[in-house]
Amino acid sequence: MAVTRRLLMAVVGVLSLLVYLSAAYVGYALLLPVWDSRPSPLIAALVVIVTAIVFGIVNYWAATARLKRSLDAVELSRARVPEVYRRLDTLVDQMDVETPTLLLAELPIPNAFAIGGGAGVIVVDRRLFQLLSATEFEALLAHELAHLETRDALVQTVAYSLVQTFVGLAGLVVFPTVVLTGGIARSLALLRGDPSSWSRSWLGRAQQYALQVVAGLGFAVTLLILGYSRRRELAADDRAIEITGNPVGLARALTKIEQASKPETGLLRQLYVHSEADSELSRLLSTHPPIDERIQRLQEIAAR
Repeated sequence: MAVTRRLLMAVVGVLSLLVYLSAAYVGYALLLPVWDSRPSPLIAALVVIVTAIVFGIVNYWAATARLKRSLDAVELSRARVPEVYRRLDTLVDQMDVETPTLLLAELPIPNAFAIGGGAGVIVVDRRLFQLLSATEFEALLAHELAHLETRDALVQTVAYSLVQTFVGLAGLVVFPTVVLTGGIARSLALLRGDPSSWSRSWLGRAQQYALQVVAGLGFAVTLLILGYSRRRELAADDRAIEITGNPVGLARALTKIEQASKPETGLLRQLYVHSEADSELSRLLSTHPPIDERIQRLQEIAAR
């Protein structure tokens, strides 16, 4: 019985090896004409980069439109909040940004966020008008205007698109080799009569290492983009201080928001100021620095 089983595994192993080698040959034959007619590396790189940027921009505007539709928000008119618009106009005059549309919404937590660029949109939770003083609200508006001024959301979306494109291309290049090496490793393991040993062979380990490299590359670049997002939050704080000269006002606004916030998971979670970090990994994967660190930083700036 054992001999029959060993012979059956050997036959299956030979057939599997033939299938994988045949697939590799067919793939090589199909790709050879494409490789021969390939454009120059510079042109190919330009096409890939431009395509990724275009898709990133389209995805950003589509996501922005979806987000606006998902909000049960109403536009704040000048007649309704003249003092807010007076302060907003003063800020806009000092910054390279057009006057944004102010939307009033019921958010899961009292907060504000900016979407779009240039003449974008600032969404504010109605509870902020009870929580914040006029100067604190002004400092928060300056922070959101700073994001619109540098189009942070758009830049980050395009960066994600570029990352996804290049990681996808890397995976596409590695995929045929990964499949072939894994298939050969499994076939040889069957020929040896020990199917589970394929992962311990050098071919099996090569497949695993290749997959880990692609996954690690994508994760590393994603961490860089998230780190950039956190730096942009601090830069927006600095810009708000530069315009208003009021680090204490922004620190108090963030403190009040932190005290009133009870974060919930959902589509809008990443847009909120609140970003409680429970571990080093959660800090690395957050788009915002921990709010207590931002408050401490603002207080230190005020002290200086």
